[in-house]
Amino acid sequence: MKLWAGRFEKATNKAVEDFHSSIRFDQRLYRQDIMGSIAHATMLGKIGILTPEDQQAIVEGLKGILADIEAGKVTFDVGAEDIHMNVEQLLTQRIGPAGGRLHTGRSRNDQVALDGRMFVKDAIQDVGAHLHSLQSALARMAREHTETIMPGYTHLQKAQPITLAFHLMAYFEMFQRDRERLQDALVRTNRMPLGSGALAGTTYPLDREMVAQALGFDEITRNALDGVSDRDFVVEFTGCCSLIMMHLSRFCEEMILWSSHEFQFVTMDDGFSTGSSIMPQKKNPDVAELIRGKTGRVYGDLAGLLAMMKSLPLAYNKDMQEDKEALFDAYDTTVGCLEIFTAMLTTCTFNKDVMRRGASGGFTNATDAADYLVKKGLPFRQAHEVIGHMVLYCVKHGCALEDLSLPQLQEFSPVIGEDFYEAIDLMRCVNDRALPGGPAQSAVLAHLAQAEALLATGIGTAEK
Repeated sequence: MKLWAGRFEKATNKAVEDFHSSIRFDQRLYRQDIMGSIAHATMLGKIGILTPEDQQAIVEGLKGILADIEAGKVTFDVGAEDIHMNVEQLLTQRIGPAGGRLHTGRSRNDQVALDGRMFVKDAIQDVGAHLHSLQSALARMAREHTETIMPGYTHLQKAQPITLAFHLMAYFEMFQRDRERLQDALVRTNRMPLGSGALAGTTYPLDREMVAQALGFDEITRNALDGVSDRDFVVEFTGCCSLIMMHLSRFCEEMILWSSHEFQFVTMDDGFSTGSSIMPQKKNPDVAELIRGKTGRVYGDLAGLLAMMKSLPLAYNKDMQEDKEALFDAYDTTVGCLEIFTAMLTTCTFNKDVMRRGASGGFTNATDAADYLVKKGLPFRQAHEVIGHMVLYCVKHGCALEDLSLPQLQEFSPVIGEDFYEAIDLMRCVNDRALPGGPAQSAVLAHLAQAEALLATGIGTAEK
């Protein structure tokens, strides 16, 4: 008999029972559910709702169930619907009527809200740790490439020369924001809802603060109705995952382009590439492509959660059972992608000579040529026009700015001197951009020092 069957005269339809049950996926919350129940039982004992004997029997019984689940000795019952009822049913089978006292002052509504928050807290820590690992790898790689010249792009057209270190550290900043978002989301997740009951609290004098402290929560929820109906923390965490995946996808897109024959900036490790069943020459960046594809999957999880929650009246509704599979999938997908991307990235070989040749083409030093004229006294708009004419001449004659002789240069502007060639040297172009946040080696090294301090101190991690 179901634990709630007292009001019913007829058994649940078998098809409905199977459709209604969530144990196939929410069994994943077994540890959170049991730890929450241990804290609840301990509190009930303290306030005198449970006798010391019943409290001890319940706590020891729950610990035994936890050990058996982790040892693979427990088969969950679909008829018991969910992880909460399965655990209570197992407890009652093992310790007798005392198991039925565990649910005093509690509803499955506040119980599932508690389990969900505990899961998301753990997930935030785990995703934050994986981001930290990726950022650490980026910082290490950047230190090796502060003089590796490459073209920077806008509109996927060559724009100005930068370094690979500068490029990598742009992604470091993206992932730093991701870590900070997770930390911020943890503040709102770290509120303990148990004691909210079904929607309006309980008449029992529960010590909610005691349970919160035992479970590592910063505070308790302040409104019972909101406590059981809130899933913002699930949506917010999945939103954080979506942004992480967006950043990974952008990085993967560049790695896919860079590994193509047209770019040849990077060579993927054989262990992170695949071949073709028909074309013997192929070496495909499938790992990067799959991460790019899985980004859409996590977006789908977020969209599903938002759609599920958008029209729900207060308080709990069965629709909210649908939050778990989306949450679990977003978490699993994000962690899996972070792991494999970090491994893929750290085994890549960057082709420095090809990158430098890429920066040499496309007139990436044209802005610096215009700045040279400005420093000689020309207004910027006039300097821009002069260099534009110069670039057009070079395009028509298949040469670069630095290929022009001094007399040729002076036909475009008489203020140009021998120092023009030094001013448009690629390394000079990079290192002259020494403002904080710029690509100059000095600026990148300063950025790296800040980044490494952040990684060492944990600022932006999801730790409390």
